[in-house]
Amino acid sequence: MSFKELGLSDLTLKAITELGYTEPTPVQKLTIPHVLKGSDVVGIAQTGTGKTASFALPMLDILSSGKAKARMPRSLILAPTRELATQIGENFVKYGKYHKISMALLIGGESVAEQKKILSTGVDVLIATPGRMIDMFERGQIIMTGIKMVVIDEADRMLDMGFIPDVKKILSWVKTTRQVLLFSATMDKEIKEIAEKFMTFPKEVFASSPSTAAKTVNHTVVYTADATKKRRILCDIINSEDIKNAMIFCNKKREVSSLYNVLRDKHYSVCQFHGDMNQHIRTATIEAFKNGDFELFVCSDAAARGLDLPDVSHVFLYDAPYKPEDYVHRIGRTGRAGKEGKAFTLISDDDFKALAAVEKNLGRPVILNKDFGDPSLYKERKVLAAKSKFISKVNPNKHKPKPPTLSKLERENKEKEEKLRKEELFRAEEQRLMSERRRQEQRQLREANPYMSPRRPAADQHKHKKGASDKGRTKDKVAFGEHMPAFFGIKIK
Repeated sequence: MSFKELGLSDLTLKAITELGYTEPTPVQKLTIPHVLKGSDVVGIAQTGTGKTASFALPMLDILSSGKAKARMPRSLILAPTRELATQIGENFVKYGKYHKISMALLIGGESVAEQKKILSTGVDVLIATPGRMIDMFERGQIIMTGIKMVVIDEADRMLDMGFIPDVKKILSWVKTTRQVLLFSATMDKEIKEIAEKFMTFPKEVFASSPSTAAKTVNHTVVYTADATKKRRILCDIINSEDIKNAMIFCNKKREVSSLYNVLRDKHYSVCQFHGDMNQHIRTATIEAFKNGDFELFVCSDAAARGLDLPDVSHVFLYDAPYKPEDYVHRIGRTGRAGKEGKAFTLISDDDFKALAAVEKNLGRPVILNKDFGDPSLYKERKVLAAKSKFISKVNPNKHKPKPPTLSKLERENKEKEEKLRKEELFRAEEQRLMSERRRQEQRQLREANPYMSPRRPAADQHKHKKGASDKGRTKDKVAFGEHMPAFFGIKIK
């Protein structure tokens, strides 16, 4: 099947032909006809399967007729990261070369004033991250009534980053007659809820996703019995390999910065990339790495998807990934466009559980690298880890002491004690709240009546007992009388 048979316009076909697109991918074959018919679509597809074109190409044809109004975008694409949003925008520029379609990026780290200016001219395609989208809507800079299409890209990544509540909020602002396209690598419970609540009889598309690594990637695991030696082993591999450029993945942003500082101190050509960096710095870092200014790129999973880095020779997984799907995304940064690539995963005893999940997802074991680390101990430690995992599954409380059994009377007494303790806590909290309420009422009275004498401190009360001197009291009266209105005719001596 060709792109022409999918029903795309001549202008769109001309643009993608110039880009070298000859045959649609499986996800494109299944998705584009449904989108052109106006149906809602749920697409289960991994990054790298051509899903951006599967929604961008038909959107261009649908939006080719009509005109956008000021602050009223005609379509909305939500992406989890600024880099992915930028990449989608670049693809729209390429695909829409012969269409008169206006496009705008709404991402954090960029000038709000400039984004307001673009929105005021009217845009056909608005590509945004959830946070900036909500911010601009609440500022009154976007009117959602004109949106005809909504695309949620990489919904599983949205879930990992905690954006699902924001996505639900944004969808609730759009009128119900819109067309919704949702793409995700997995179908979690929260993502299903979005489909059920905000989509109308969606067509489900299951594209054959790459659950295994590309054949062009030689990926191995490097085991060390001592986790503190991982940095030294990493440096040994870097020194021994013929590296053109390499990406080094860490699980935490803090570890990214720490490893970057270590490699920089060892005089490696290295840069770092993670989500806490300023957007301008992130963009400049990516461009510098692409241009060959740096050899090593230490990063978090923010760089695993959504970055256009086509020519990476090596990938290092300094930390085993939390999710087995991320393993494929990480090592998939190398071995692209038919080129050979190498990937090394550094593990210690604490990483065998994560490795087992990765191997289960791949459907086969990852080959052990025998040139680095402690390969002689790998097999023994892996078997021990598997046995300990099996024992914990069969009877996790086998080696834990059982709590002492209590008689019925002892249980009743314990319950009564617990009840009394809770009642005492409740009474104490109630008294505290009452005291706080009284103090608040007194403050309000004093603010309402500035002539009201403040409550005398307890430390001074002994001065005004019977027989005590009235010297202090007289001063109070004089001070009070000075503020009395003259027409009262009151004179205090």
